[in-house]
Order: sequence, then structure tokens, then C-alpha cells
Amino acid sequence: MAVGIIEADNIPPVAGVRLASVAAGIKKNGRNDMVVFAFDEGVSCAATFTQNAFCAAPVTLAKKHLSAAKKAQLSPRALLINSGNANAGTGETGLQNAAQTCQWLADELQCSAQQILPFSTGVIGQQLPMSVMRSGIKQAVTKLTEDNWLSAARGIMTTDTVMKAATETLMLDGQKVVISGIAKGAGMICPNMATMLCFIATDANVENDFLQQCLSDAVADSFNAITVDGDTSTNDACVLIATAKANNALLNTTSADAGVFADSLSRVCQQLAQAIVRDGEGATKFVTVDIRQAGSGHEAKNVAYTIAHSPLVKTALFASDPNWGRILAAVGRAGLEQLDIGGVNIFLDDVCIVRGGGVDANYREEQGQTVMNRPEITIMVELGRGSESAVIWTTDLSHEYVRINAEYRT
Repeated sequence: MAVGIIEADNIPPVAGVRLASVAAGIKKNGRNDMVVFAFDEGVSCAATFTQNAFCAAPVTLAKKHLSAAKKAQLSPRALLINSGNANAGTGETGLQNAAQTCQWLADELQCSAQQILPFSTGVIGQQLPMSVMRSGIKQAVTKLTEDNWLSAARGIMTTDTVMKAATETLMLDGQKVVISGIAKGAGMICPNMATMLCFIATDANVENDFLQQCLSDAVADSFNAITVDGDTSTNDACVLIATAKANNALLNTTSADAGVFADSLSRVCQQLAQAIVRDGEGATKFVTVDIRQAGSGHEAKNVAYTIAHSPLVKTALFASDPNWGRILAAVGRAGLEQLDIGGVNIFLDDVCIVRGGGVDANYREEQGQTVMNRPEITIMVELGRGSESAVIWTTDLSHEYVRINAEYRT
């Protein structure tokens, strides 16, 4: 059950980007399971990837291709994405298969295989069905158009219940610019990155190093600020393409509009990241964890994730149980050195439940119950030891989450 998520109904084209989404036959249910993004020559590209040591074959190959293409002064020409099969835990054969699919698409687009970036999502430990992949690639290339964003958003879904898409229009150097993106993810969600794929494109003209800086900053405050279950996947990636078709002056760190672009990109990423949390597997609550007055940003995030990952906190949220002792205990075991509990205050929305390290004198159980009955809740903690803060987004943990993940392969 998605919590308060609104499906996008219109994603404008991005000049220089064509998309296709087809049912290649990877998924048993017959739904679309292959997406191709094709780009005009000369685009800029930025990307971030999972930090899981068992990263999937397509992640390894995408990194390799990006590096090789940069050395050869080649720009990416396409993204090849499949859902229903992660091509992870598949050894050397998985790498060879990923490379072969890139070559097949490169042959169709008449470019180098190094200009194809592969991505996969789905079940771990199964080899790609290569005959299906080849026929799907041939089919997808015939269906490339500029207005296939929503179809592509559906084609990358796995356990997602709704597609995830976002867009912003802005002005740069007097030119109208579009930033559009799609994402998938609902479970195995945790930073560095979450179990997610995200593909964003803009027609802005952006210097490549600045593009990477903007994406890294945006990911830190969006996809690396969400958690559903504390599991970091093998296949995560976020890719940003800039086509330069808007004809604005080259944007870099010194440009007057640099902040405008960076802020717009961050908003798109946050919309997509929050959509992933709202669609968390079995989620019934959308929860903001807001940590303030920390000694450092790292300390603030550590406390936030300790709360968000606590099974006891998450199950209390699912039960709408104002058991504030579970939150207090999570703060206490977050590993803060020399924590003065007398300086800690905890709130559920605007209701103070803990003040000065103990239950607030004015707190009443019915106040906490009123907040916990809401579908969207903020847990705010003041640590009283500094001026740093952090905000992350998470969900509760429900019976449905257990069912979905227990039945994932059946």
C-alpha cells in the first residue's frame, strides 16, 4: 500500500533523449521489463552507484564503460535497463552476458559498446535470459520516442505498486530548461544507495564535473537519506544525463544560475526518493526522522538511522502505538559519546513526549495516540549538544512487508 503517493500523469520530453519500454519476456507476468534510453551525441553524464561489495555485473560494467568512454572522449549513447533479473551474484558469466547485451544495443545504434551503460533489477543469482534480451533489444530500438517517460517508469518496476516520476521546469541564462526523472524501489531500501534505480535527464548545458557535483549533493540529501528496512542492494544506480539542447551558456560552479540548477535537481531527487519510501513494501506510515542540535552531521544521521532501523520502533509505528520508550532507547544506543540525557527532548509531530531526558510533565497518552494514528508522522529529537542536523525518511514495518518478501520468488 502506497502512503500518500501521487502518480505523475505528464512528464515532458527532454530534447536529445528518446525512450522505449517493451515486454521482452524476462518477467513471468508479461509486463514491460526492458527500457532503453537513447541519447544524441555529445551529452554529459554523472552517476552514483551502490557501495555493496557484491555489486551486480551491470554496475561493474557501467562503471568500466563510463571510465573507458571518458578516456576515449566518447559520450554515453544509451542506457539499457532490464527488470525481473538482477544479474547479481552471477560471476564471470554475468559480466560476459552484460557485455554482450551492450554490444547488441551498440550494434543497433551504430556506436561503441563502451557508450552503452547497462542496469538490472530483480531476483539475485539468476543468469540473464540471453535470447529474450536480444529480441527485446531489437524490439525496443524500433519504439524509441521522446514521450515514453511514463511507460519507461512502469518498465523498471519490480515490487513497486506505483510508478515514480518527477519533473521540474526552470530558467537558465534566459532559456527554458527541463529536468525529468524516473525511479524504482520499494524494498531493500537503505543508503549507499538504496535498492533503487533512478534515471534523470535534462536539456541543460552543464559542465561535466559540475554535473557530477550536483548529482552527488542531490543524492546525499535524497536517495541517501531514505530507509525502509536497512538493507543495501547490489544493483543501485542513479544516472543524470545533460543533453545541452536548451542552448544556455555552459553551466559550471561559477555560473550565476548554478544554485538554481542544483536546487531544482535536488527537488526532483527528493520527490523520487520520498516516492520510494511512500511505496515501501507493506508501508502504512510515512515517517520523517528529524534530528537537531547534534554535535556533527554524522552524529545526527547516526541517531536518525538508529531510530529508523529499530524493528521495535517500526512495529510500534505500524500498530499506531505511542510507545515512546522505544524511541528513547534507540537514541540511547546510537553510540553518542558522553551523551547528556538531560539535554534530550523528543517530539511526535508537535507533541513533546520527552523533555530533559524523561517523560514531559505535560504529556498525556491520548496526545501521542492522536499523532500515531496519522499516516504521516515526524519524530523530532533535540540532542542538546551542537548545531548540526539531519533529516531522513522511513516507514513502519508491517505484516504485508513480511508477506511480500517471503513470497518474492514464489
